[in-house]
Amino acid sequence: MYAESIKGKTAFVSGASAGIGETVSKMLASNGVNLILAARRIEKLENLKSELEQKYNIKVKTIKLDFSKAEDIKNAVENLEDKKIDILINNAGLALGKDLYYNNTIEDSLQMIRVNCEGLIVLTRLLLPFILKSEHGHIVNLSSTAADEAYSGGAIYCATKSFVEMFGDSLRVELIDKPVKITNIKPGAVNTEFSTVRFKGDKEKADNVYKGFDPLYAEDIADNIEYVLTRKSHVQISSMTIMAENQGSATIIHKNNK
Repeated sequence: MYAESIKGKTAFVSGASAGIGETVSKMLASNGVNLILAARRIEKLENLKSELEQKYNIKVKTIKLDFSKAEDIKNAVENLEDKKIDILINNAGLALGKDLYYNNTIEDSLQMIRVNCEGLIVLTRLLLPFILKSEHGHIVNLSSTAADEAYSGGAIYCATKSFVEMFGDSLRVELIDKPVKITNIKPGAVNTEFSTVRFKGDKEKADNVYKGFDPLYAEDIADNIEYVLTRKSHVQISSMTIMAENQGSATIIHKNNK
């Protein structure tokens, strides 16, 4: 009753090859949204493109793109043939390690900043002129509960996600007279390959993060993003925090011993 169709719109999804990005892409496709999918793993994007184009009557473009490299982002946007973009899903991001800051490598710290902060603001700045031409533009930034709660081993990651949140809030104020909505999505513990990347491929460490409770899954985040995108044009969801039932904050999770 209160939903508004997004069919026929075009969305750019960063980090679309797996996890939340892939699942959000599938959700958008099911709503009849044309897609521009960008990530480093082009073979996964091509498989996703084939799946979505066969299942839904939409257009899908794929771009091999490393979001830690600003020049690559600039070149990718310049080479877009169709620059009609209504929705931007700023999903590309990562955490590297959970060691104390003074033990973490400088390169890991800089890589988180490059992808989570620099990549996001470069892509947003380059696509914003096209989104502003949309009658109903929408930018969705994937932040985290880590944006609101500092924790040991998260000095850089927490800082980058706070950056994402404040960037989105400031942009919303700057665009107050424009037909563009800005939403910060802040997931809690989501069982994707996020922790596997964080622990450099150590599956045992990654799996232990989600043992003893029912975590969120990428589908849960996509479901809430669908809700945000399909509200009536006068309704703007500025921020949404999504946590598992047994999660009270970024670091407080009730786990059983089973």
